Amino acid sequence: MAGGQQAGGQHHESAGAELGRFLRARRVQLTPDAVGLAPTTGLRRTPGLRREEVAAVAGISIDYYIRIERGKETRPSPAVLDALARALKLDPDEHAHLLDLAAHAARSASEPPPAPSRTVRPELKLLLENLRPNPAYITSRTLDVLAWNPGALALYAGLDQWPTPQRNLARFMFLHPAARDVYTDWDIQIRACVARLRALAGTDPDAPDLASLVGELLLKSPDFAKLWERYDVTRRTAARTKTFRHPQIGTITLTFQGMQLENTPGHRLGVYLADPGTPDHDAMILLDMTAPSQPDRIAAHREG
Repeated sequence: MAGGQQAGGQHHESAGAELGRFLRARRVQLTPDAVGLAPTTGLRRTPGLRREEVAAVAGISIDYYIRIERGKETRPSPAVLDALARALKLDPDEHAHLLDLAAHAARSASEPPPAPSRTVRPELKLLLENLRPNPAYITSRTLDVLAWNPGALALYAGLDQWPTPQRNLARFMFLHPAARDVYTDWDIQIRACVARLRALAGTDPDAPDLASLVGELLLKSPDFAKLWERYDVTRRTAARTKTFRHPQIGTITLTFQGMQLENTPGHRLGVYLADPGTPDHDAMILLDMTAPSQPDRIAAHREG
């Protein structure tokens, strides 16, 4: 019993600390003039806003704000959270993330939740085949590629060089030497990737699957470490276009649509589309036709 209480206390404290880290990351990226404060004279030891400046703009006491940022106060009211969101000029995604962090910090848990299952249901594997020639795949919440059709694996040229358990879109972006060539807007893609992982880390900081991936990328990629420290967050958006440079097919621009799958927590379906009759649609068909046979793809379809 005592061990369970200790684990719960540690989890509760880490949730409050995550709320504080987010507030700290946001305030250091603001300047006094950005929030309507008069510029101060002399050298500022603290980058961005000071704690007392955030508290003043939000209309709360400095002591109370310090408690929140240090993870000691884990139940700020909705009114306080809204005031902090305004003071820190959070966008809608960041505001929603702040509310999620506060809700998570207010809950106690006996132990971190287990990592979601990696098993993909047979009917979903069949769906991927039926979506051909559209590249389509299923990912975990941490962007592990769990199942795919030939065009999807071929689209991320070089990903097939890695063993199936290692195939992860975040790992590919930051650690595969071909990624900078595959993505025409690599710098934009990596920022969006880190922001999504940051949003997940805020609401489930002790998740073992996330901790393992983030730990690896922090160790191996200075680009990831730099973006991780910024603590930008974003939610998934509507359909958008992505442009790839493929070594055999050439440049191809496709519309991407992602959607949460029912009865499979954390699993998402990603599908690429192109208007029929366009060069991109023809390229998509050619990609599917010329994609090499992948024995491990068949294995992935049979597992579970």
